[in-house]
Amino acid sequence: MLMILYWILPFILFLMGIFVFVSNRKHLLSMLLCLEFIMLNLFLFLFMYLSLMDYSMYFSMIFLIFCVCEGALGLSILVSLIRTHGNDYFQSLNLL
Repeated sequence: MLMILYWILPFILFLMGIFVFVSNRKHLLSMLLCLEFIMLNLFLFLFMYLSLMDYSMYFSMIFLIFCVCEGALGLSILVSLIRTHGNDYFQSLNLL
């Protein structure tokens, strides 16, 4: 029973992150936070899977490095958007 909870909890947290990401949000910062939440849930799931199968944790370290790079790239896009447009609203962006 406890093993089922270990596998269901990251899946439920992942689905909650996807639901919040898909729902309409106004700010880019909230979207970036949702993406980081999804990445942390994927890391939790990957860590549990690798621990269960007795593999090395080298791949989880590489995954964390890619998550940090994705977060830094998102923050740099956010800073450049605020400098050019003055806010981080999606409605103020002109996509054409």
